Amino acid sequence: MESRIKTNTSAKTFRARLREIIFETNTPAGKAFDVVLIVCILLSVLAVMLDSVRPIKESWGAIIYGVQWFFTIIFAVEYGLRLYSTDRPLKYVASFYGIIDLLAIIPTPLSLLLPGAQSLLVIRLLRILRIFRVFKLARFITEMNVLFQALRASLRKIAVFLLVLLTLVVIFGSLMYVIEGEEHGFTSIPKSIYWAIVTLTTVGYGDISPGTSLGQALAAIVMISGYSIIAVPTGIFTVEFSRAMKKKVPACSCPQCGMESHGSDAAYCRRCGAKLTAISE
Repeated sequence: MESRIKTNTSAKTFRARLREIIFETNTPAGKAFDVVLIVCILLSVLAVMLDSVRPIKESWGAIIYGVQWFFTIIFAVEYGLRLYSTDRPLKYVASFYGIIDLLAIIPTPLSLLLPGAQSLLVIRLLRILRIFRVFKLARFITEMNVLFQALRASLRKIAVFLLVLLTLVVIFGSLMYVIEGEEHGFTSIPKSIYWAIVTLTTVGYGDISPGTSLGQALAAIVMISGYSIIAVPTGIFTVEFSRAMKKKVPACSCPQCGMESHGSDAAYCRRCGAKLTAISE
């Protein structure tokens, strides 16, 4: 019975130590772990990029393929350790970093079924966002949170705008299909809608163009509309970003132990009890 208690205690101690190394950056071991992890991410993405260069792939393809599997196994083990060490594994799995960590592993085994899927490994670059946490760039984290708040606040308005825009391109595309017809390249309504999207966004590939005077007049209306319509989502986001900036609360860091993840109304550090100071801009 006593040995079982010791075993359980040692297991809990190991998990706590592992959690401190993997999820905390205030200790030398935790910071070293994240730095090594970032280096591995950069090297794995570099391997994916080199694999897309034909001469390099022909000469070093087997080695690069092995390197990709090597880093995939490392990240899979790391993901497993994160699940094991955290007290709330489901919360981690559903979190932003948890989803990105999982997506960083999937493409390599998926390439066994879908050749070329390993190119999706570049998504591992998103894991570099941990650099803000590792090197305590708290003011950058604050700015990023403001940006996300503005995006969330703009989402509903932009969704309505996109619905109106979709309606317009369907109408413009259908009119162009009726006016021009197949003899000028507008072989179907979907293809005509494609032309309307390209024209309205002022991209103008030129692979399809109207040949009649009426069609050219409609094209001119679509082009002019495009300049005014494109500015709408920019204006929506700018307003919401301005509001988010006004609501921004300075981040707080502990001058004693360096911990930064405190509530905006916190006055004392929840780790060491020292008085908090706002991070100056």
